[in-house]
Amino acid sequence: MLPHQQIITIDGPSGVGKSSVSRRVASKLGYTYLDTGAMYRGVGLFFYRSGIEVDDEAKIAPRLKEIDILLIPPTSTNGDVGVILNGEDVSAQIRTPEMAMIASKISALPCVRSFLTDIQRKLAQSGKIVAEGRDMGTVVFPQAAHKFFLDADARERCSRRVIQLREKGIEVDGEEMLEMIRERDRNDSRRAVAPLKKADDAQLINTTVLTFEQVCEEILSAVARKAGSTVHPAEPK
Repeated sequence: MLPHQQIITIDGPSGVGKSSVSRRVASKLGYTYLDTGAMYRGVGLFFYRSGIEVDDEAKIAPRLKEIDILLIPPTSTNGDVGVILNGEDVSAQIRTPEMAMIASKISALPCVRSFLTDIQRKLAQSGKIVAEGRDMGTVVFPQAAHKFFLDADARERCSRRVIQLREKGIEVDGEEMLEMIRERDRNDSRRAVAPLKKADDAQLINTTVLTFEQVCEEILSAVARKAGSTVHPAEPK
C-alpha cells in the first residue's frame, strides 16, 4: 500500500474540534496524530521570544535553521500534543489564545510554511497518520486518500474554545474570544500562501449540531467505506 493511501487529512477553522476528533480517529485506527497547529505555535513562540515581528520574513527566514521541534504524543485521549522547542518543553506556553493569533500570522509567511511542510512530509513518509491543520488536504498532502473539512458556526466554535480553556484554568472573555476567532478566520482565509479552504475532494462535515462522537463516527465510517472494509468502526470509548 502506498503511503498516501494511509494518510487522513482533517482541515478546518479554529475551534471547530479538529484536534479532539483527529486524536480519536488516530487512536481508533492505530495511526499517528500529526498536530501541525502545534508546530506553527512552536515556531511562533520562538520568534515571539526573540523579539522579532512575526510578519518580518526578512529576519525570520535566516533564523529558521535555529529551530528544532519535536512533537510529544498526548498523555491521554483528551490531551494535547506536547511540543519540545530546542530542548525545552513549551507545551503549556503554546496553548494560549495569544499564541494562536501569533501562529496564524506567522503561518502566512512562505518561508515558515516551506520549513514546516518539509518536516511534516518527512514525518508522513511511512503513512498511517492523521494530519490536522488548515492546508493538509490542499497543500501538504494533496494526494491523501482520505480528506475531511470540518466547519461550524463561529459562535459555537467560540463557546467550545472558551470551555476548553477554562477547563485548563485559563480564564477568557467570551466576546473577545469570538472576535479573535473571526479575525483568525479572516487572516487564514485571505492569506496569499496556502489559505484556509476545503480541498475539492474533501468531505465537508458541519459540526455545529453534531456531537463529538457523531463526527468521529462519520469520519471512521467514510474511511472504512473508501478502503473497502466491511468492518464497522468500533464505538468511541
